[in-house]
Amino acid sequence: MVKFEGSDGKSCEFRADSVKMSEVLSELGLLKGSGVKKVLAGKLDGELLDLERALSRGGRIEAVSAESEEGLDIMRHSCAHLMAQAIEKLWPGAKFGIGPCIKDGFYYDIDVPVTLTDQDLPAIEEEMRKLAGAALKVERVEMAKDEALKFFGERGDTYKVELISELDVPGVSLYRQGDYVDLCRGPHVPDTSCLRNFKLLSIAGAYWRGDEKNVMLTRIYGTAFAAPDALKEHLRRIEEAKLRDHRKLGRELDLFSLHDEGQGFPFFHPKGMAIINTLLDFWRKEHMKRGYEEIRTPLILDRSLWLQSGHWDHYKENMYFTEIDEKPFAVKPMNCPGGMLVYRTQIRSYRDLPLRMAELGIVHRHERSGALHGLMRVRCFTQDDAHLYCTPEQVRKEVVGIMDLCDYIYREVFGFSYHIELSTRPENSMGTAEQWAVAEDALKGALESTGVKYRINEGDGAFYGPKIDFHLEDCIGRTWQCGTIQLDFQMPERFELAYVGADGKEHRPIMLHRTVLGSIERFLGILIENYAGAFPFWIAPVQVKLIPIQTQGNASPENPEKTESHEAYVRDLAATFKSWGLRVEIDNRDEKLGRRIRDAQLQKVPYMIVIGDREVETKVVAVRERSRGDLGSMSLEEFRSILNAEFNPLKETTPPKVAAD
Repeated sequence: MVKFEGSDGKSCEFRADSVKMSEVLSELGLLKGSGVKKVLAGKLDGELLDLERALSRGGRIEAVSAESEEGLDIMRHSCAHLMAQAIEKLWPGAKFGIGPCIKDGFYYDIDVPVTLTDQDLPAIEEEMRKLAGAALKVERVEMAKDEALKFFGERGDTYKVELISELDVPGVSLYRQGDYVDLCRGPHVPDTSCLRNFKLLSIAGAYWRGDEKNVMLTRIYGTAFAAPDALKEHLRRIEEAKLRDHRKLGRELDLFSLHDEGQGFPFFHPKGMAIINTLLDFWRKEHMKRGYEEIRTPLILDRSLWLQSGHWDHYKENMYFTEIDEKPFAVKPMNCPGGMLVYRTQIRSYRDLPLRMAELGIVHRHERSGALHGLMRVRCFTQDDAHLYCTPEQVRKEVVGIMDLCDYIYREVFGFSYHIELSTRPENSMGTAEQWAVAEDALKGALESTGVKYRINEGDGAFYGPKIDFHLEDCIGRTWQCGTIQLDFQMPERFELAYVGADGKEHRPIMLHRTVLGSIERFLGILIENYAGAFPFWIAPVQVKLIPIQTQGNASPENPEKTESHEAYVRDLAATFKSWGLRVEIDNRDEKLGRRIRDAQLQKVPYMIVIGDREVETKVVAVRERSRGDLGSMSLEEFRSILNAEFNPLKETTPPKVAAD
């Protein structure tokens, strides 16, 4: 007999191998849910298992409902199988690669004998709904490896044969629903009727196993939810995200452009540079306040440096190379090795630590062409890096200081909420298990000292050390990984960095790698989408637009001096606003006033100043604000008071008084 226990302390006993997960859940009173609470699977001591899986051992039992995170993953992966079954019915001969669940959805890579487009998605969905309505039972089949190779080989399913061949296991599991069979470890929903609230979203190309040397497959994306309202809300967010697409808004707002002549290398226009330079001014101000010193290191460095740092062995496939004086060089993918050469230029004392060196370094990384995406995934970007060298006793305080800086910038300046993840040792790591344990404990101690909540992200650390990652949530609920804090014992050892301690002996410093914005280019893309291009006043590329009512194009021959007086006043206003540090544009096109106001509104300019006869004669300004509309006429002093009330982390603590005009 084997014993099972539920979370409420209730227990039951069955004979080993004679009981299914569903029977144990039922006996423990855990199989009663319906709708979003419907139980799709169970967990035995944390292991996810199908409801019909026979249990050979006892342990702690939990129910997995459709609305849970694990339940949604099961549902979405089962939807990928349902989609594959529908495609196989519609296009016999289709072959299937992999079909995992991903964040908020799923996809399947398919080798199909026709060219599929988005117009084919409704037909696939219709077939999926027929199969779901048939309530086909989903059955797990255990099969020996050789038998599975023969099974899929006879079907001509070369992709499954390749996957199975690489597995170092005696047997594999298959899942069958109706006449469709797929290689999968599971678990899956009990039957296809559990799959109701799904939607196919898009079609793209994807190389088999992500290798550009392999065949291009058709990748179909979809999503699924436990409840129809949740699906509806998700689709609404997708439509909202399309309206906020930074590539679309980047063109419309004249911020940047992308060209085939430089795939993955964005071109920034004057307005885009205005935002970037404002961000960098703010970045420098905050770092200077917090005791950082700025450095700059070369873009291209000798191969020997990258061998010493470990990048040659662990990151070579992401790097670009060149030759100088018949010697091999690499374009830097990271700033840290150059920073360590700066550290070594002097003998450092314990009195010098912590030493905080910041660098706005341009780095190049080779990304596959299919992975490139606007500003979010590029091949060249500016990393707001910093490397902190400290004693073991200083690590916790320095990590907390970085967290404080991140919190100020994310939450107070830009209004983002965020969550934190601690990423642990990856498979390709450098160093010993003991070193990693010490490093991970140091970061855990810093996190726990602040009381902040965090998640563990197993195996996702950098190859040289564990890291704390900051994931920002934007206004429509999407998350973006930006800042990171990485603790590194390895590179100080490799570069033989040292400081002289109070005992007069040399000691090895501990190094913290850190970014806050991450990539400046990517952070700009995030800001564009978060604000839908309507940037806060302090970073708006054009803060004030001057719109004269009378222009040269519609002036009357009888009274040309009126136009000249308007233009003179507009020029004076522009000069005054620029002296205040504002970014100003004049729109004196030969267009109707309403058209020019509308264009300024579409350009999402925070303030519009309309100038007519009255404004020229009384030396006032008629102000429109992009969200509040017409604010009326006012003096320059009154307008400056409004501007001074705008949030601006770059301004003085006490705004300067308005100078007499």
